[in-house]
Amino acid sequence: MGMAQSLIRWTADLLESLPDDGNRYEVIDGELFVTPAPSETHQDVVLELAVLLREYTRAIGLKTIAAPFAVKFSKAREVQPDLLVVPARFGDTKRQFGKRGELSLVVEVLSRTTSWRDHGIKRRVYQQQRVPEYWIVDARDRSVERWRMKDTDSEVLTDTLTWQPVASADPLSIDLVALFRTVHGE
Repeated sequence: MGMAQSLIRWTADLLESLPDDGNRYEVIDGELFVTPAPSETHQDVVLELAVLLREYTRAIGLKTIAAPFAVKFSKAREVQPDLLVVPARFGDTKRQFGKRGELSLVVEVLSRTTSWRDHGIKRRVYQQQRVPEYWIVDARDRSVERWRMKDTDSEVLTDTLTWQPVASADPLSIDLVALFRTVHGE
């Protein structure tokens, strides 16, 4: 006779009861995901992209936020992307992201433990939540996989990434070759 299993249906509110132990805790559709602290290369990518995005987004009325920062879509969906871009008027205390237009960009940097989640469940969540653009950055392969809200296939970029969240502003152009050389200390 098997032992009965007790399944917890996790909520964003339950995340607050978890320890501050260096792990990243996320809940997606009632399931808890735990990610260990990121690697140095992972953080180098986040920092380099944050610097590039921050200067550009400030100039066009947007704000770049780096992890850790909780993005709560509902009681059953709270994630912590590596980088996100929101309207500058957003403020530091807002965590609920239920309306269209509240997120302009979400960026996840791949790690060994998150690759399957970033490509699968998180991509679907961001598309369902109508995030206009989602980048999956792979430092090892030196590429960025770009997903847009209605895409069924990604665009894989290795040379230049161009992003234009505001039609009236010039686009941001990121030299990916230079970015990854910096990250890898070349």
